[in-house]
Amino acid sequence: MKYQVAIIGGGPAGYTAAERAGKAGLSVVLFEKNSVGGVCLNEGCIPTKTLLYASKLYDSCVHARKYNVSAGEVSFDLPKMIARKSKVVRKLVLGVKAKLTGANVTLVNGEAFIVDAHTVRCAGEIYECENLILCTGSQTVIPPIPGIEKVGYWTHRDALDNKEIPRSLAIIGGGVIGMEFASFFSDLGVKVTVIEMMDEILNGIDREIASMLRADYAKRGVDFKLGAKVVRLEQNETGMQVYYQSGAEETCFEAEKLLLSVGRRPVTQGFGLENLSLAYTERKCIKVNAQLQTSVPGVYACGDLNGVSLLAHTAVKEAEIAVDTILGKSVGMSYRAIPGVVYTHPEVASVGKTEEMLQKQGITYRAVKFPMTYSGRFVAENEGVNGMMKVLVDEHNKVLGVHLLGNPASELIVLGGIMVEDELDLEAFRRYVFPHPTVGELFRDL
Repeated sequence: MKYQVAIIGGGPAGYTAAERAGKAGLSVVLFEKNSVGGVCLNEGCIPTKTLLYASKLYDSCVHARKYNVSAGEVSFDLPKMIARKSKVVRKLVLGVKAKLTGANVTLVNGEAFIVDAHTVRCAGEIYECENLILCTGSQTVIPPIPGIEKVGYWTHRDALDNKEIPRSLAIIGGGVIGMEFASFFSDLGVKVTVIEMMDEILNGIDREIASMLRADYAKRGVDFKLGAKVVRLEQNETGMQVYYQSGAEETCFEAEKLLLSVGRRPVTQGFGLENLSLAYTERKCIKVNAQLQTSVPGVYACGDLNGVSLLAHTAVKEAEIAVDTILGKSVGMSYRAIPGVVYTHPEVASVGKTEEMLQKQGITYRAVKFPMTYSGRFVAENEGVNGMMKVLVDEHNKVLGVHLLGNPASELIVLGGIMVEDELDLEAFRRYVFPHPTVGELFRDL
């Protein structure tokens, strides 16, 4: 069987590339060993946001008196939350499959193996291709903590399917995944402890914004142990003992459950990648150019596999550019304005440079900061809640970075992304008429 494009991996990069290529009239085969949609749709972005919305709704009902609303006896049903999460995933997976069918993509369910740059083997069949796009994604990192093999730890996948509320939860890793699960479980009344090796949570996010979010969750009872390294784990009848070191001191606390969220790494084993003799970066990631082309002609690496930006929306854009390159279009990938979002309550969103990055690079900048309470809409909907908008500009007022704390940061950050990507200045915001009242109006006041 011969195809113009063969794609390994059916996550956001893979199914986007397949649909785009198929709609352009190319013959396409897509290999996926599990469920179409990849980690993001099946056990990542969508499931977590479904559960986070439920926990936020519960928390809003619990605190409805702030708005002079009596909600009566408020409760939640975790098994039903999990069931709804699974229903949402199934619905969206079917939607992706329908799009692929509409684009005339051949979907092969099975483990693909690369024979060479133009040959893929799957389930005993040989598939020939003119172009090969690799989109194998990433997997959870399991740190080599002494005793970890003897304790019943959770990965994000286990936490998403858990149907019983633990009394207490220790989360190793204060990154995006760790903080989103801290948000979910703390909203449901679980005593949460977050252990982070760095001296602040959300490494890579603007430090001031991260600090404000941490302070907010600390007020709600989440315990943060920063600059702390877990040195060993021990299981007992009631839970587990978590031993951590901070400075020269070793301390211990007990938790019923343990969630690992120390990061993810690209999937590079088990599908014949070694048969391509690809060039790698100093960080041992597959080397790609602005068109996502590897060192082997006709072979592309998109999404988490290339290690540039382990985010679903980055993967989607990379896939689009890879296919456009195959179609002969002159395009290139820009990573200047890739937004990052933490779907906690409140949300955090960031795009472009942080203050820490600019200081390290020796770039002169100015920080323009507004409290979210400058927005009438924000005040009306967020009783007793603070937030911040921080915009970093150079000496010509060109926008270098935008950082937000407060809902709906995830929806507003695209405005900042446009400014960063197109290298616009603050005056550009004032050319547009924003609806009133909205939180987005704050951009006009910068």
